[in-house]
Amino acid sequence: MKHAEQYRGFEQGPIRPPSEAESLLIRITRNCPWNRCTFCPIYKGEKFSLRPVEHIIQDIDAVRFYTDAILEAAESGTQLSRRELKKLAAEGGPDDLRAFHAAYNFISGGMKSIFIQDGNSLIIKPKNIIHILRHLRQSFPDVQRVTSYARSHTIARISDDHLQEMADAGLNRIHIGMESGSDTVLKKVKKGSDKATQVLAGQKVKKAGIQLSEYIMPGLGGKELSEENARESADALNQINPDFIRLRTLALPPTAPLTEQFKAGNFTKMGEVDTAAELLMFLEHLDGITSYVKSDHVLNLFQEVDGKLPGDKEKMMQPIRAFLALEPKEQMLFSIGRRTHRMNTIDDLNDPVQRGYAQQICDEVGATPENMDQVIDSIMQRFI
Repeated sequence: MKHAEQYRGFEQGPIRPPSEAESLLIRITRNCPWNRCTFCPIYKGEKFSLRPVEHIIQDIDAVRFYTDAILEAAESGTQLSRRELKKLAAEGGPDDLRAFHAAYNFISGGMKSIFIQDGNSLIIKPKNIIHILRHLRQSFPDVQRVTSYARSHTIARISDDHLQEMADAGLNRIHIGMESGSDTVLKKVKKGSDKATQVLAGQKVKKAGIQLSEYIMPGLGGKELSEENARESADALNQINPDFIRLRTLALPPTAPLTEQFKAGNFTKMGEVDTAAELLMFLEHLDGITSYVKSDHVLNLFQEVDGKLPGDKEKMMQPIRAFLALEPKEQMLFSIGRRTHRMNTIDDLNDPVQRGYAQQICDEVGATPENMDQVIDSIMQRFI
């Protein structure tokens, strides 16, 4: 006989998109049900599980209890001390400091958004996610955005009616890691989805009236599949027209299976210049869509690649073209300056002070145009 899982208090998972930095994190699943992508180290060795719906409701109620208590205390000009928190718990409130901290962070962010964790939470039964969404909306009626990660393979199997019910219950943005539109690349990295499924899932989300963020990974195909990765990814997105296209340049975390393939000589990782050329080709092939393109991650070389299609397309391509036209030493200075936060944009090369900082770092680490990619790989490990 299977024993019912005991409630262990408020939970939060390990990841969320950068755009959800101020969101309340509500964990409804643990880890990732697929967990085979070779570029991802996050859940390797961890078992996937569904949290009981009643536990999730307890988490939501605990945060609601503490948000009310914190806001009431603020209105009276006081702050909740640890002693007062224990008193609240003794009077019937949840004795859960994690829920209190989540509530405090939620209030600090303006209580505008909620992010549902972990890696593919829409895999739970539609009736359960709809119940959770309705309880969130009832508990926090002023929240503007409720968001979740989801796999294309999972969304493709959800009926349009159920997706519409989720939208009506308050789910108004979904983040999908497309990574690539190339079937060859998707198969090599064990994504567990193909281009047609990625397109179908994206179109279903849009049809339901839910905002869609698609994540694309320049460099994922390596040197051999660079052009295919750029063209096929752009083609898939042209068929979807997502609200957001978010760039996540390939990195190689130490524990990712793809890193082992790289070390064994079975994957040719591209450097800064080749990856920039692939990104330019990708942007050139985006056509007929009105998506926002976001370079909102520290792994990306060009933070200026930020704008709305089609109007900002040329503006977004300009810094990449400028970079590719530079002499190798200038490409090195910008790349290392950017990777060490001494430079933000390509125009910073014209600033003597910022150039000086970048040159000093290059001198300290012995960087040359020939070895700059190896140097940058070691710098980037601290951000992965």
